[in-house]
Amino acid sequence: MDIKEIVGKCDHTQLAVTATWEDIKTLIDDGVRYGTASVCIPPCYVAEAKRYAGGKIAICTVIGFPNGYNTEAVKVFETAEAVRDGADEIDMVINIGDLKAKRLEKIAHEIRAIKAACDGRILKVIIETCLLTEEEKIEMCQIVTACGADFIKTSTGFSKAGATREDVALFKQHVGKGVKIKAAGGISSVKDAEDFVALGADRLGTSRIVKIVKEEHLL
Repeated sequence: MDIKEIVGKCDHTQLAVTATWEDIKTLIDDGVRYGTASVCIPPCYVAEAKRYAGGKIAICTVIGFPNGYNTEAVKVFETAEAVRDGADEIDMVINIGDLKAKRLEKIAHEIRAIKAACDGRILKVIIETCLLTEEEKIEMCQIVTACGADFIKTSTGFSKAGATREDVALFKQHVGKGVKIKAAGGISSVKDAEDFVALGADRLGTSRIVKIVKEEHLL
């Protein structure tokens, strides 16, 4: 697979709690230079990033991150503020405790509310696969589809593990028409990226791929 095509599927990511504005500017510069799908950054930097990027790259941010147990009202407020600040894409974390407790309609209500607050922006739903059973993963494929979200996303990258090939294959089998897949967390090589795309991932949440491209002068 062509490396440019792989990079074009990457949400170039910097979500470390220590990330500074200088780090975010570097992320944006590299995202623009190498043609990533977006840059994924903390909400506090969205407005500044939008101005700095000047429309050259999509700005993605995270909601209810990384644990997902904020109230629905807080997540909706976060989303609306991110949209006002200029976010083009929203990656939200579900309430995993609600999923474990089979409060599925509550999860669906929250996703729909956040989708409405996105005001037409892309919504990706993070389900943190490393904490879930196969049954729960399939249930979330069905809920994400029913709620009209644009993507189902494997992981925050802040829990026990990230994306696996098995989970991406499972998503591909169970999501409905029109729902795309984002693999995130632990994508540390070009081979990883190629495998996830071949299995059906439309986006890759990673900081490592652009770093490899830079270090090895692949573009």
